[in-house]
Amino acid sequence: MTSHRALMSLLFNADKAVEVITAAEELGVLAALDHGSATLGDLAAGLGLRPMRLHKLLDCLECLGFVVRDDGLYRAVPGAHQAAIDVFGPDSQERDRDSYPWRRVRGRLAEVLRGDYAMPAEDFVWPLTDPEQIAGFERSMAVGLPPILEAFRRNASRLWPANRLLDVGGGDGSLAAELLGAVPGLTVDVYNLPAVQSLVDRTRTTGGWGSRLGFVAGDFFAEPLPGGYDVLSFVRVLHDWPEPEAQSLLVKAFEALPPGGRVLICEEFRTGDRLAAQFFWSYFLIGVDSCTSMLRSTAAYDRMLTAAGFKRVEVLPGPFEIVLATRA
Repeated sequence: MTSHRALMSLLFNADKAVEVITAAEELGVLAALDHGSATLGDLAAGLGLRPMRLHKLLDCLECLGFVVRDDGLYRAVPGAHQAAIDVFGPDSQERDRDSYPWRRVRGRLAEVLRGDYAMPAEDFVWPLTDPEQIAGFERSMAVGLPPILEAFRRNASRLWPANRLLDVGGGDGSLAAELLGAVPGLTVDVYNLPAVQSLVDRTRTTGGWGSRLGFVAGDFFAEPLPGGYDVLSFVRVLHDWPEPEAQSLLVKAFEALPPGGRVLICEEFRTGDRLAAQFFWSYFLIGVDSCTSMLRSTAAYDRMLTAAGFKRVEVLPGPFEIVLATRA
């Protein structure tokens, strides 16, 4: 376990650590070392960098646990390059998060906790009702799909074959479209609020998916989930709701699926290194009373799925884990 002193040192220098990792990713240092070991000279020559300056950057990366040096050779720690892409890459949600109104709590935490300040209600409306706000939210969610798609790709043999998927709360259909491209014979319907239909229609038209990509309008709290599907997916949906509401959705999923049908949950879980993600969620939502969004552990979903009647709950590994369960 990291000592408190080491943690405080890292936190104090966090902006510098971010700059080091960002530069290493931008210059191709982590990508080069992810492909194999290299000497300082070879790495500098290959990337067109000054050797002694690169040496110091590599030393910083070693201190952060991204790089290992052994007998004059440098190599990236497995998973470090992908982690940098996920957090600092061009498609990362992390770059977009500080543009949201919730950044206003920064530097005012004591005021927020005393009740002297709260984010203005009009700056954070949840659940969303305005079509323009919904469209913006769905666009922002689509930006964060790459690690989720990688998790689906890695576990394709466990997730498919399946003929019909209902993606509950499936945004603008971006995830559905990616799955259609990767899984021949699959059809996907997005289940979402009526205001989202035009966004899914656009995704269908742009990709030329025709009848393979459908849309079902509804409110999952006000009505049962539609039947006729082999798999129901909840991708970054359940963590937005308190446990009683999330549990009710899993019960509805159980009731909608046929025997042998499966449900999958994919989101950031409160497990292992995902605790850093929980820190973000909790911090920026401290001043928002209308949203109780909290990450859960995979063990919590195991318990909730079992209570809903599902069997054979599994956790599939990946950049985002996937919890998979079957209706007996």
